[in-house]
Amino acid sequence: MTASRSIATTLAIALLCACNQQSPTTTTQDEAAPKAAAGVAHPELWPKSASPDFKDAETEAFVGELLAKMSLEEKVGQMIQGDTSSVRPEDLRKYPLGSILSGGNSPPLGAPDRSPVGPWIDTARAYRAVSLEQREGHVPIPVLFGIDAVHGNNNVIGAVIYPHNIALGAANDPALMRRIGVATAAETAAAGFDWAFGPTLAVPQNDGWGRAYEGYSEDPNLVRRYAGEMVRGLQGEPGTPLPLQHGHVAASPKHFLGDGGTQGGIDQGDNTASEADLIRIHAAGYPAAIEAGTMTVMASFSSWQGAKLHGNRSLLTEVLKGRLGFEGFVVGDWNGHGQIPGCSNESCAATFNAGLDMAMAPDSWKGLYENLLAQARSGEVPMTRIDDAVRRILRVKYRLGLFDPARPWEGMAGVIGSDEHRALAREAVRKSLVLLKNNGGVLPLAASAKVLVAGSGADDISQQSGGWTLSWQGIGNQRSDFPNAQTIFEGLRDAFAAGGGRAELSVDGAFKQRPDVAIVVYGETPYAEFMGDVQTLEYQPGDKRDLALLKKLKAQGIPVVSVFLSGRPMWVNPELNASDAFVAAWLPGTEGGGVGDVLVAGADGKPRHDFGGRLSFSWPRTAAQLQLNKGDADYDPLFPLGYGLTYAQPATVPMLPEISGVNAATTNAGNYYVNGRTPPPWQLVLRQDGKMTPVAGNSADSAGGAVSLRATDANGVQEGGRRLRWNGSAEAAVAIVGNAEAKPLDLERQANGEVSLQWQYRVDRAPQGPVTLVLGCGANCRGAVEVTSLLTAAPAGQWRSAKIRLDCFRKAGAKLSNVVEPFVLSTASALELSIAEVRLVADPAGAVCPTP
Repeated sequence: MTASRSIATTLAIALLCACNQQSPTTTTQDEAAPKAAAGVAHPELWPKSASPDFKDAETEAFVGELLAKMSLEEKVGQMIQGDTSSVRPEDLRKYPLGSILSGGNSPPLGAPDRSPVGPWIDTARAYRAVSLEQREGHVPIPVLFGIDAVHGNNNVIGAVIYPHNIALGAANDPALMRRIGVATAAETAAAGFDWAFGPTLAVPQNDGWGRAYEGYSEDPNLVRRYAGEMVRGLQGEPGTPLPLQHGHVAASPKHFLGDGGTQGGIDQGDNTASEADLIRIHAAGYPAAIEAGTMTVMASFSSWQGAKLHGNRSLLTEVLKGRLGFEGFVVGDWNGHGQIPGCSNESCAATFNAGLDMAMAPDSWKGLYENLLAQARSGEVPMTRIDDAVRRILRVKYRLGLFDPARPWEGMAGVIGSDEHRALAREAVRKSLVLLKNNGGVLPLAASAKVLVAGSGADDISQQSGGWTLSWQGIGNQRSDFPNAQTIFEGLRDAFAAGGGRAELSVDGAFKQRPDVAIVVYGETPYAEFMGDVQTLEYQPGDKRDLALLKKLKAQGIPVVSVFLSGRPMWVNPELNASDAFVAAWLPGTEGGGVGDVLVAGADGKPRHDFGGRLSFSWPRTAAQLQLNKGDADYDPLFPLGYGLTYAQPATVPMLPEISGVNAATTNAGNYYVNGRTPPPWQLVLRQDGKMTPVAGNSADSAGGAVSLRATDANGVQEGGRRLRWNGSAEAAVAIVGNAEAKPLDLERQANGEVSLQWQYRVDRAPQGPVTLVLGCGANCRGAVEVTSLLTAAPAGQWRSAKIRLDCFRKAGAKLSNVVEPFVLSTASALELSIAEVRLVADPAGAVCPTP
């Protein structure tokens, strides 16, 4: 019997898989389905549902009268959504767009991207005022302002950030979802927004997917139970008049359909499931969301059986609007229409003909408007389709309350970051914690204990909140950006202080007075979407810093409690072995005190709260089990779906095998050079006259001697950088290339997402001639950007970082779908330069396209 099977047996009492959290059955093919072209759905196979009370006589009369007054130009405008980063309010006079969004990195007008509520309200009012102007040839129709409020109103400083959906799934509490929806809507409406892009109803089937934490569970039944509750929380009960005037906003379940089941867990990839499995697994939440009255649905970037969802008429029109009875409107995702074959971001008749009603065109809105107008005039997009889309959009605007000038919740004092909302978020944290191990009953901790709190996540709001927190990737935040928040350490400090104990913070685990116990908080750093795609579930492959910290404390005889922060289940067998207790805390958000509520006992020594969280995703036995779902024929997890220990029902976890089962060469897609090394599958080489010299240690010289490399200290790391010297005798380069196991990189998604290549450098001697930075993409394929001016302007001897947008290399000729050399720095002139880091980053701040 293997160790994992032993765990499953000895802990059977702790699994507590409630009957209402049933697992999906083994995947089957639908033999009765009619044979047809791939990616074409058969509506008669799908369940029936209907939008409740959407098309009442009053609404339809209002919409019909308005539609009759509108020019074609104004109708086309309603079908396009632009972003605050590229649309000015005055643009709406010429381009009468129906909606504005503010993307994950987009700021309010005239303010930083991280702003409190005031600038957001000013921004909303500025767009709204122009859209409602009385002017010749214009029918006043209020613009609809949307935002990604995916775990609270996560764009506004001071708003409450709730645990991400993966954590909420572990809570297994549909009623809690509705309460969080109500609170999220209130804080969204209070900031001037009308529309929250959520909830996410993906059913992640591959935990390597970078959006796995946006899903509630691998189990479609749990997603089904949550879907309607969250929609009702955001919008109010179906049929509620003027939701906006009562602190509600429009919902947008996403992403229709199948984004959680792409091959290999590749974000925006292809879901090859049978139609039966698409219905049973990936569509599970949509009938409930529609019956709860959702006003909008967002289309997925992904494909089904090779057909992009943004262009799939059988799913968007025949299934969603037909069989499922959806009467609201379908919105696209960020330039998702441009991924349809034959389309571009600025022109795509196919997406509107397929059933998309509003295209999200953040920076392409002007060209898309002009082309859609021409396509409507020519009949390429029929007027019946235009009128249907606009009718749906106006219907939502009217039913939401946009035409009512009263906005009582906008700017309402005491809503953003309210004590009530903070208490709710703290409750959600408590309910979502999953206890994986508690050997020897080390938990709960006595409130009188002297405790060391260590680890990178102990006192870091950003790390405990994850992606989609004040920025797209959740990075670049400061503690001051979270005035209404509590770190996990701060919560523990307060809990121990109340019981006469003491909590000491030491990130690196150093201490002066020996503690009774150590709590180590660590885990994944923030990411979002494709930036989080991974090919292994091993935690910190090749760089076990956190494991070293656990072992250091354990070696001193100190009991160790791990609090693990992650957006997915991960292979952490070594970390589990080095811990006496192990808590999966997921991404708990801004109320870190919820962790201490459960870990620290009351004054009487009894638990103040027991663990109630149960795994809504199966926990892997090996790092290779990216696709591990209850019901699979080869299902063999370490901890199964529904697992979770409690104080009332303890059990012992034995020592676990520490062989990951994954080749490290598959694990480092976005880091090319870090701390003096190139992680697999990359290697550093010097190149001259067509000959490559691999850099195996701390020194190397090119074949002809034109460039040499030596080690240098960087970022406080001994020999963490490499100093390069070009003598000017011939053209030579330093390059990062793939080893024999490396596959070409496809960086198209990253370029579309404004991702940059960042390199940290120090100019030791200024260049004496042109220097180019190249992305290599195979034979006779390269994108070269001249960086001479960048290096010439840099002060000598100072470390600096430069971000160069991937799109710059694309414009320079690189084929980003086939990158084989992510960094090549070349010159024929004298230059002395040190490098310390080369990696992809998603924060666009400061990114440039250098000019000669």
